[in-house]
Amino acid sequence: MTIADHAPRRHADTERPGFSLRASVTPWLVTAAVVAMLSGSAQPAFAQIRGFADVGSTTFAASESFETILGTASGVVFGGGVEAVLPFGLFANVRASQFKKDGERVFLFNGERFGLGIPTTVTVTPIEVTGGYRFNRGQRIVPYGGGGIGQHRYEETSDFADDDENVKESFTGYHLLGGVEVRVMRWIAAAGELQWTTVPDALGQDPNGVSSEFDETDLGGVTFRVKVVIGR
Repeated sequence: MTIADHAPRRHADTERPGFSLRASVTPWLVTAAVVAMLSGSAQPAFAQIRGFADVGSTTFAASESFETILGTASGVVFGGGVEAVLPFGLFANVRASQFKKDGERVFLFNGERFGLGIPTTVTVTPIEVTGGYRFNRGQRIVPYGGGGIGQHRYEETSDFADDDENVKESFTGYHLLGGVEVRVMRWIAAAGELQWTTVPDALGQDPNGVSSEFDETDLGGVTFRVKVVIGR
């Protein structure tokens, strides 16, 4: 039916139109990292605080599952956040972003896809904390790299589904990224950034799910984004 449900069920109260996800959620870890970053950047002499906005494209690791429901494994992602540029070339930031796309519930039989004509909207909203290092700091062109942890909120809503049948769950993910920042003006910079993310064991847990059919368990993927940075 959806990425988790590809076979019809007899009772509405047992139907769950979304991923069957099971993963350990550690919100305290993300919160602690955010608090540590903001506490450390409270002194102007210690860090430079900047804001940024970005737009990019994510290609999900569970490509067959997403293609079956949404018609594609990729989609546009919008995001933004705040960053602290620390001494010794270090940096830390917090980013929130969102992927949202409409698809259709399906029925799979012997590997063949049959659309059911029931619209489905899939939304993935990561909130991520990243730490890393900026090379050639103080120069106009600055390569950088880092990694971190995040919470990935997954939502799936379908027409004709009750509120308790729609899915709203969060899962822990990990990521690595690298990019190049170019100073355009005194207070404005642009950057290109590539990020690899893994959200292990978030998919494929329900034997009646599309992701189980394709043996896909990772909600992560690869994202390329372009950023606009405001601040030094």
